[in-house]
Amino acid sequence: MITLENLTKAYWYRGKPKYIARDLNVVIPDGARLALLGRNGAGKSTLLKLIAGSINPQRGRIRVTGSLSWPIGLSGCIQGELTGVQNVKFLARVYGVDTDMLLSFVEEFAELGLNFNEPVKTYSAGMRGRLSFGMSMGIRFDTYLIDEVSSAGDASFRGKSNRVFEERLKDSGLVMVSHSDGLVRSMCTTGAVLENGSISFYDDIEEALEAHNRNLQGDGVKNTSDELLG
Repeated sequence: MITLENLTKAYWYRGKPKYIARDLNVVIPDGARLALLGRNGAGKSTLLKLIAGSINPQRGRIRVTGSLSWPIGLSGCIQGELTGVQNVKFLARVYGVDTDMLLSFVEEFAELGLNFNEPVKTYSAGMRGRLSFGMSMGIRFDTYLIDEVSSAGDASFRGKSNRVFEERLKDSGLVMVSHSDGLVRSMCTTGAVLENGSISFYDDIEEALEAHNRNLQGDGVKNTSDELLG
């Protein structure tokens, strides 16, 4: 379960604070398959980083029960100077999982061949995507944080990726950021719309998408706050 208590985060923009979260009080239950929606710049990726602990709020706190992934995307959690193998070994140490098991899984899943032993900075974007997604699927989490992830590779590889992810979600939840309505519909059952530091929840993903699309079509609400809360 993920609990946000009086969470506040803002950045200065043109002399005024732009709120990503403003006194948010949110509970995301175990097993939820939640789409986090919002217009460009609303702060969806920043909110995921707050939940993951990558950045700190100005005020409030986040409590997490169970294991939580990093925000998974095509380029996340990879060091370019290290080889694919070294990246996997490092991740295994950080998360306390069996190194040999994770190496075996990623090597087979990512289909990198001899490139697995080469520096990641020499990889194509697709190869980096396969490595990143393979590492994330090789570790089982209670909740996955997904930031604009898409499967790299041909149709066969994308099919394999979808099957593995669906298998993980039988026992796990997710919070997903995506601009693809189709992907959101296929992966999520509920939704939340982030707008000017506030968040609205919907038990039905179609209702969430409708609310999000209404925001995109309208002018939105201007942030008129004068000062950033410390």
